[in-house]
Amino acid sequence: MVRELADDDIDVAVSCRLLGVSRSGYYEWKDRPASAREQENELLLKHIEKIHADPYVKTYGSPRAHAELTMGLGLPVNLKRVARLMRAAGIQGIYQRRRRGCTIRDPHAEPAADLVNRQFTVDAPNRL
Repeated sequence: MVRELADDDIDVAVSCRLLGVSRSGYYEWKDRPASAREQENELLLKHIEKIHADPYVKTYGSPRAHAELTMGLGLPVNLKRVARLMRAAGIQGIYQRRRRGCTIRDPHAEPAADLVNRQFTVDAPNRL
């Protein structure tokens, strides 16, 4: 928030005082290098984007991208982490919906013959 206010030409000291943050803490946070986790996430995201750049693989969602990372590249990574990184980067797999048709009766067709004359009770198996 302090950085956004500074981008809008509001003094950093004023915005820090309003938000209850020390100026030295803000500048320390601003100049701090990325954490190891953030660096790993950036590396994983580069691998995911590289995997997703292949035209055939562009259909891959997070489960297949995870399988490609773990089995193909040998990177130990969790499926949920891959899904989160893909979601944050806007990378999405393509899926095809199942085609579900419905049976349309032919009104002009003759119904099948009733071979049992509507008698469904039997005395023994395989007997009518």
